[in-house]
Amino acid sequence: MQKPKVYFTANITPENVVKLYKLLDIELPGNIAVKLHSGETGNQNFLRPEFFKPIIDSVGGTVVECNTAYDGTRNTTEAHYKTMEAHGWSKLFKVDIMDDNDEMVLPIAGGKRITENYVGEHFKNYDSMLVLSHFKGHPMGGFGGALKNISIGIASSHGKAHIHGAGDPEKIWTADHDAFLESMADAAKSIMDALPGRIAFINVMKNMSVDCDCCSVAEDPKIGDIGILASLDPVAIDKACVDLVYASQDPGKADLIKRMESRNGIHTVYAAAALGVGSMEYELIEVE
Repeated sequence: MQKPKVYFTANITPENVVKLYKLLDIELPGNIAVKLHSGETGNQNFLRPEFFKPIIDSVGGTVVECNTAYDGTRNTTEAHYKTMEAHGWSKLFKVDIMDDNDEMVLPIAGGKRITENYVGEHFKNYDSMLVLSHFKGHPMGGFGGALKNISIGIASSHGKAHIHGAGDPEKIWTADHDAFLESMADAAKSIMDALPGRIAFINVMKNMSVDCDCCSVAEDPKIGDIGILASLDPVAIDKACVDLVYASQDPGKADLIKRMESRNGIHTVYAAAALGVGSMEYELIEVE
């Protein structure tokens, strides 16, 4: 079987995001959702709307997000829209908080931990999706990339607690850790099954703090920027990002690797591969 292609450039520019997307040779149909991270108020590392403007304008999509399951400035629809405005997203793009009014249920075929994924109800309004992920560390997941963006990221507020709790929202912060990671893989499968062949992924390895963009107070990055990756396979693109961190000659990588390993972050990638979400093997194609 042919390995999925992962395109890579070390030159991080808005124009190169568009260039790599075009190399995927995919025409996303219909109403396109552009899933990204709006950034928690106070976070200094999230990727700004100006950086993503060329690619979002190119596909003509709607920026989508879902509310968080913890306190902050994105935990209610009203607060989240205010944050989207303050961070500049709604000034440049049409934005949609998908669990604005309600949620919907996606079945998970063969899930290891959960059988249903609760996502924002507006998910049903979209025919395809462009997933723009900021690859960086994460306090619980070890790292966040494409798989986290389509699992936790598309889940409703309640759905996020459901995934974190491995099926029990009451255990949002206390569930078995690997069970949480496997639940993320399960949720990712439901998204891939819902939009077969209609999702494209771009990961940007820039401002790679050990903390997520969901942290209002995040550590400054210690590892230097690495590049942009694009693929149609969320497992392959996340695995490629992890491999690039390990291969980096930057001594600052030690902190990020420690965060990834201490949270067993790679387990989500392995779990997703075992479910058939994507491939651990990939062909890395370097682009100027």
